[in-house]
Amino acid sequence: MGKKERERVLPSNAAQAIAKNLRVSPIKLNQVATSIRGMKAEKALAELTFSNKRISQTVKKVLESAIANAENNHDLDVDALVVAEAHVGKNMVMKRWKPRARGRVGKIMKPFSQITIVVKEVEEAA
Repeated sequence: MGKKERERVLPSNAAQAIAKNLRVSPIKLNQVATSIRGMKAEKALAELTFSNKRISQTVKKVLESAIANAENNHDLDVDALVVAEAHVGKNMVMKRWKPRARGRVGKIMKPFSQITIVVKEVEEAA
C-alpha cells in the first residue's frame, strides 16, 4: 500500500536542497547565488561565512543542507563536491500601502524568493 516511490530527477552523483519563502528580493538573492556558482563546496561555505550580505547566512544553511543530503542520502564524497547549480526564483509578494499626498496611495511591494542549490560530485583529474 502507500504511494509509489518517486523517480530520482537528479543524476546519481548530485544532491539538492531548497529554501522557500526567504524574505529578500530575488535580485539580491541572485547576487549571493552568483558568487558561489561553480565553486567547490568547501570554498563556497567560506565565501558565504565572510560575506557582508544579510541573506548569505541563510544561503549557507541551504548549502550545508545540500552537502548533508549528498553525504547521508546519496553516499557522495564531501571533499569532491562542487556547487553545480544555484537557481533563484520568485515567491509570493506581500502588498502594503502607504498614504501619500492628496488622498493617494503609494504601493509597497515586499517580495519573497526561493533558492535551489544542487551539489555534484566530480572526479579530480589526475
